[in-house]
Formats: sequence, structure tokens, C-alpha cells
Amino acid sequence: MSDFQEFLEEKEKIDNLVNQGYRIEHITENLSGAFVDFKKSKEVNEYQQLHIKTAEGRKYFSVLLLEAAYSNKK
Repeated sequence: MSDFQEFLEEKEKIDNLVNQGYRIEHITENLSGAFVDFKKSKEVNEYQQLHIKTAEGRKYFSVLLLEAAYSNKK
């Protein structure tokens, strides 16, 4: 599978979780990529974890974090 195809799959998984109401709770990066923990809400203790392997995928969730931080400051 090409890196671009792998990125598209990672992006789709991230977008699906965000659209279901999950938010990024914690990130652990290592040599094999990033493990991103998503939490549904403060009231519901539902967690999901994605292993993001591509650089583009890591950039994508970083942008989502920055957008969320910026929108919270307004």
C-alpha cells in the first residue's frame, strides 16, 4: 500500500471518530508513529485509540489540535 493510501485511511478513521463526538485526549509518539487516544465526552468514559504511522497523518491530527485550541480561545 502506498504512503498516500495509508494516510487517506488514517484520515478517514480520525474524521469518523471526530464526527462521532470524540476528541483527542492524549498522544504518545515513538519511533513507530503516534498513538492517539480519543475520548467521547467528559460524562461518558468511551475511549478509542488509533496508531497513526504516516507523517501526513501526524500532521493532520496536529492541525485538528491547533484548530480546537484556537476555537477555544475565542
